[in-house]
Amino acid sequence: MQVSSKTRTSASTFSEKARTSVSADSVSARPFCLSLLVLTLLVSCSGRHITIQERSLEQREVIHETKLNNRPAAEPSAPAADREKVEAQRPSIQSRAERKQIIASWYGPDFHGKLTASGEVYNMYDYTCAHKEYPFGTKLNVLNTRSNKEVECLVNDRGPFVAGRDLDLSYAAAKKIDMIGTGTAPVMIELVGRDMRYVKYIREGGPSDGMLTIQVASFRDASNARRLKTALEMTHGNVYIMETNVGGSRYFRVRLGKFSSKGDAYKTGGPLANEGYEVLITRYEQGI
Repeated sequence: MQVSSKTRTSASTFSEKARTSVSADSVSARPFCLSLLVLTLLVSCSGRHITIQERSLEQREVIHETKLNNRPAAEPSAPAADREKVEAQRPSIQSRAERKQIIASWYGPDFHGKLTASGEVYNMYDYTCAHKEYPFGTKLNVLNTRSNKEVECLVNDRGPFVAGRDLDLSYAAAKKIDMIGTGTAPVMIELVGRDMRYVKYIREGGPSDGMLTIQVASFRDASNARRLKTALEMTHGNVYIMETNVGGSRYFRVRLGKFSSKGDAYKTGGPLANEGYEVLITRYEQGI
């Protein structure tokens, strides 16, 4: 079949345009491919354990003290905006369908502005609570069986430390179910879910040879260290405080356990991190 010169010219022109288009697309695709490669590397590394310097937890305490200085001074006229909702994981202690009747109390002004066991600053006007076992971030529906009023609150602290009491509600949560006047009340609790942002990662800092320990927090205020130590002792053994000097400032490090291998430290550190505590594996030193 004969092909005219005009047809050949048109085909040649189309081929040249196609090559130019492909070349341009290839160039424009390079930034996208580079971004995709960086993203892939970040995702692949996100599951690895992070090695940090010893002073990171001391720096975290400075942030805590800043929060303490900016604590709310009066009850807001309207409830604070709801926290951003994330995918929840039901705690393994019991199923969501199961309800349990316990005795609740509440705590307020004496602790307002102080640090909770989770590291957050306690705000008596937030809907939060303290429990002895539930992981931080656990959401509970609490029903006062006397008033038949209920409230949903978030576990971000440990307690109560009084025998016969199982749950400490914030002032706001207790007020909503008419429990302020009575001080304590029988309540029915039900698990709603969990805010997974409270789950922490295991990190490593300092030399890893010799005996190891787990550092949960570091404070400049000794009373904060003692409160956290008391909270940890509700469910864990061998909790101690290590006093040290960093950059001319005194710090009180709350530590837990003594391990002969990194594997043993991870076995204890894993549940702690899932519970919501900071976990730093470091060299063991004798504490007080």
